[in-house]
Amino acid sequence: MDDSNGPSHYVRLTKEKDPLEDITPGELNQPVQVPQLIVHRCPECGQPLPECYEPPADENWTTGICGCFEDTESCRTGLFCPCVLFGQNVETLRDDVTRSDACFCHALCVEGGMVVAGATLLFHGIDPKTSFLICETLVFAWWLCGIYNGLFRQSLQKKYHLKNSPCDPCMVHCCLHWCALCQEYREMRNHLSDSNETQMTIVKPPPVQEMNSDDQKKQDPASSSSSSSSSSSSAGPPGNGEQTKLEIQPV
Repeated sequence: MDDSNGPSHYVRLTKEKDPLEDITPGELNQPVQVPQLIVHRCPECGQPLPECYEPPADENWTTGICGCFEDTESCRTGLFCPCVLFGQNVETLRDDVTRSDACFCHALCVEGGMVVAGATLLFHGIDPKTSFLICETLVFAWWLCGIYNGLFRQSLQKKYHLKNSPCDPCMVHCCLHWCALCQEYREMRNHLSDSNETQMTIVKPPPVQEMNSDDQKKQDPASSSSSSSSSSSSAGPPGNGEQTKLEIQPV
């Protein structure tokens, strides 16, 4: 029976195909991100951290910004020689900056601007020209004070996980520079004292016991006498005309 007039059960093959997706060169050679291989590292020291690690929360300062009179020595140093106190703080916090370098930079940026403004006022008086120069010098010194000391305060907060108290580190030094220096000194002193007071249990091994030559001489006669008594008791009375002669010599 001829089924030529009915519908065809074959699929007609043609050369027309769906357009392929455009692939840019190098697209298939990109690295694959595997979450299990991602290692979290400490931003301070670079050591790898476990997956369950959570950074500690920021803590409060041990002393307030206005607690300068809690330490009279640092209060006097910060009031009359703030550059010296700043050098001490930087030397305590960082190992790559010496006290003299930090003190010189602080004296040049902060105290230097105040000295220039005071000298201009003393020698030239107050007039429209000198007043602008004085204000410009003071504003520049105030700006350097906030930026330079604020960066140090920020690194101190990052190391000990401290909050911004009472506000941003740069604004604290711009408004309360001398109080901020004293507070930073007290904070580092308290943290260092806490670390030094930590008790450690030290286990020492027992001493090595040695025998001297005098002790050996004392023990030799005692051992020889005990061995002679034991040998005599074991030998018993001589019998059948036989005699046993034992002679013990010390080793």
